[in-house]
Amino acid sequence: MSGFNHAAIAALLATQALVCCAQAAPPEAIVTPLMTMALDDYPGKEALMISVEYPPGAVDPVHRHNAHGFIYVLEGSIVMQVRGGKQVTLSPGQTFHEGPNDVHTVGRNASQTKPAKFIVLLLKEKGAPVLVPAK
Repeated sequence: MSGFNHAAIAALLATQALVCCAQAAPPEAIVTPLMTMALDDYPGKEALMISVEYPPGAVDPVHRHNAHGFIYVLEGSIVMQVRGGKQVTLSPGQTFHEGPNDVHTVGRNASQTKPAKFIVLLLKEKGAPVLVPAK
C-alpha cells in the first residue's frame, strides 16, 4: 500500500472512532411559563406555574429550585428523585413534591421513544430563578 492509503485508512479509522464513541447530549426539557402571581398573604413570595415537556430521552441536570415544587404528570412517564429520597416513576395523574432544601438529583423522561409532559407549581421568593444548578 502506498503512504496515501495508509494515511487515508488512519484518518477513516480515527473518524469512525470519534463517531462511534461520541455521545450526543440528551434532548433538553421545553419549559413554558403559564402563570406568575404575587402571593400578597405571603410577603416576598410568588407562585409560578410552568409546563414542562420532556422529549424522548430528555434528562435534567442536577439542580434545586429553592422553592416548594408541586408536580402533576399530564402524559407519558417521568422519573424523579431528590437527594436522600427514593427514585420514583410517575405516570399521568400522579404527583411529586420537592421542598426548598431538596436537590433534584434525577429528573428525566422514562421513555426513549415517547414524550412526557407535566405541570409544575413553584412557591418561591419573588423574582428568584426557577432553577439553580447544584452538585
